[in-house]
Amino acid sequence: MRFLLALLLTAAVATGTARAQAPITLVVNFGAGGSADRMARLVAPVMAEALGAPVVVKNTTGAAGAIGAQEVARARPDGTTLLLTTSGPMVIQPHFRPDLPYRLADFAPVCLLGDAPVMMMAAPASGLRNAADLVARARATRGGIDYGSAGPGSIPHIVMAALALRTGAPMTHVPFRGSAEAIIALLRGDVSVYADLPGGMRANNLVGLGVMAEARMAEFPEVPTLREQGFDLVHSIWAGLYAPAATPPAFLARAEAACERALRAPATVEGFARLSTPITYRGQQDFAAFQQAEFTSYRAILQAAGIRPGD
Repeated sequence: MRFLLALLLTAAVATGTARAQAPITLVVNFGAGGSADRMARLVAPVMAEALGAPVVVKNTTGAAGAIGAQEVARARPDGTTLLLTTSGPMVIQPHFRPDLPYRLADFAPVCLLGDAPVMMMAAPASGLRNAADLVARARATRGGIDYGSAGPGSIPHIVMAALALRTGAPMTHVPFRGSAEAIIALLRGDVSVYADLPGGMRANNLVGLGVMAEARMAEFPEVPTLREQGFDLVHSIWAGLYAPAATPPAFLARAEAACERALRAPATVEGFARLSTPITYRGQQDFAAFQQAEFTSYRAILQAAGIRPGD
């Protein structure tokens, strides 16, 4: 009997250890090499150490991040799947696509990682130097100019559509599967402009046409705001960590603590600085409230601008 009890106890301990060490898949719903992917690879090692389990980054791309978000929404809420996404799939796609295969209620916010203003960028060879140049070229060019995005309904799409509507300048939306593909197209000259997180500008030697912020960025003091150039547009892109809804509160608390720890790590601080993305930590409750405010704000923006699928 004692031998049997010892075997059962050993099996129970082994099972518990196996569960504790089960790999965690961190889904990034945009392509490898993009800003979201780079953030994920910065925080994953520290989170793995804090959680006592491997954290494996997986890129699931397409539909402006909706495919990867759907994957996590449908995943088992057992603490083995997380999502790192930028704001578009959470606060724009639900308004933009009535057929979206997930809702905000399908996710449990874990933490906000960072929040950065949107930068309008062009290739050096384009000859464009500011937003006024871009608008003038669009008006002077038969058929206007093309702008890239990380997919329909992404923030890079919506902010440029808003600029086109505000100025009346003809601009055609060209969607890609993520920021990395959009920047490659920009450098090739396939599109004239791309608006996204500012980190891609320095990494790819791009020209900043304007930043959609209240004030100029300290890292790019030479780039004027859109407001300075006469275009009243202020937008940012944030990145956050989510789990499937109904994930046990105990795991969410551990993931929240691991996220905060990861954002304090020197390698993460340095990496986010290279991405020109200020670390902006918010825990579960604060992040949920922030997300809801953004959700409501973008609903009003889309309605006022009349932006719909296909624009």
